[in-house]
Amino acid sequence: MKGTRPKQSTLTSDNDLSKTAETETVIDNMVDGLNDHEIDGIGAFFAENFRWMGNAGCGLKQGLLEFQDNWQRPFQDAFSDKVCIDEARLVQGEWAAAFGRQEAVHSGEFMGIAPTGKRVEIRYMDFWKVEDGKIVDNWVMVDFPYVMRQLGVDPFNGHGWEKNDSGAMPVRNGTDNNPESNND
Repeated sequence: MKGTRPKQSTLTSDNDLSKTAETETVIDNMVDGLNDHEIDGIGAFFAENFRWMGNAGCGLKQGLLEFQDNWQRPFQDAFSDKVCIDEARLVQGEWAAAFGRQEAVHSGEFMGIAPTGKRVEIRYMDFWKVEDGKIVDNWVMVDFPYVMRQLGVDPFNGHGWEKNDSGAMPVRNGTDNNPESNND
């Protein structure tokens, strides 16, 4: 790109770095609450009017009630015996980010797919903004195509670009994901 550059990092331009420890505590407690399958009590971590902004298939949830009723409850209905594992987490000031996986059993309808009873890995990335001890914004990417593939559905109908890759994803449920060594 030649010439004028777009302004970068505008959302973090006023980041209060003195809030790092507080933000880390909020995120630690929120992940513990999610691993305890807490839905009704998640207001301890999320502001009433927070925004949850997901990728296609996940949607936008405006406020705590919409998040509980239109994300948490349907997600837990579709995937039971769920545990959330942040593989890496970065915290700086009022901002935190993580990527990781949830391991769960497909026990309810998901994207039109009837329950299979299969154990799946649900990969995600999260960016959180914390103010006054609560999450006010949460940008989310959940790898639903990867989940669908584990359930036997190819959302790209054979046209995904991974067909050009040299191998399978290296990790699934914490183990080697080589198709020849996978006993699923």
